[in-house]
Amino acid sequence: MNIAIVGVGLIGGSIGIRLKETKFCEKLVGVERNETNQKKALQLGLVDEIQSLEDALKSCKVLILTVPVDAIMGILPGMLDKVTDQVIIDMGSTKSNILHLIQDHPNRGRYIAAHPMAGTEYSGPEAAIPNLFKDKMMVYVEAFKSDEDAFEIADSITDQLEMQTSFMNAEEHDMHTAYVSHISHLTSFALALTVLEKEKSQGRIFELAGSGFQSTVRLAKSSPDMWTPIFKQNRANVLEVLEEHIKQLQHIYDKIEKEDYDAVHKWIKKSNKIKRIIK
Repeated sequence: MNIAIVGVGLIGGSIGIRLKETKFCEKLVGVERNETNQKKALQLGLVDEIQSLEDALKSCKVLILTVPVDAIMGILPGMLDKVTDQVIIDMGSTKSNILHLIQDHPNRGRYIAAHPMAGTEYSGPEAAIPNLFKDKMMVYVEAFKSDEDAFEIADSITDQLEMQTSFMNAEEHDMHTAYVSHISHLTSFALALTVLEKEKSQGRIFELAGSGFQSTVRLAKSSPDMWTPIFKQNRANVLEVLEEHIKQLQHIYDKIEKEDYDAVHKWIKKSNKIKRIIK
């Protein structure tokens, strides 16, 4: 079985590393428009060869889409037009718009909507790392609409990645990811800009940046090419979580402004309940 990875960056490249380790497929094909990334993917051994998307559809049984979600929206319908028994696995970070786009396609059964809840703040082929997915969660979205044999192939790849699995509908998935993933990035981008603005007048501010700041702001190094489409495709949920986040920030601003430190203490104490979820 030949497998194609469409978009050989952090996610796609890390999948390639693992599938090569386990010798799961005969040939691992990379589909990548950026010529520099093509060369890096081959040099790093993330894939065996580079093909066009058209050729990969002919030569590969499985095609894993790890490009930005707007790119998935652009290529997926045409890919489904051409498949026979191939399996297309979409690993994008949002699902509702994608699933709505292809819901009535006659080859809908050959498509798997999956989202690996794993990643780092880095991008490109050189960002790929071993064991990125180990013990992380693979979310399947509307898996019941996929053909049984197609799902079994996708799930066998999830097994190779040593991931756990969860099943959701599209609305549930997009709402949850807005609250546990997308808001983290939005907050990090905003914090980075807040400090960068201060740096203009206080150039030594980063001398005091310790591990707390670094861990909070590290996501601000994430690719705008990836995250702008995510915010676009998940706009309604992102606006909802931003509204709540802004409300919380305004609340603590008001309490500190009024020097109500008992309220500040209670606010922090209440937030500590997150320990029930995150150990």
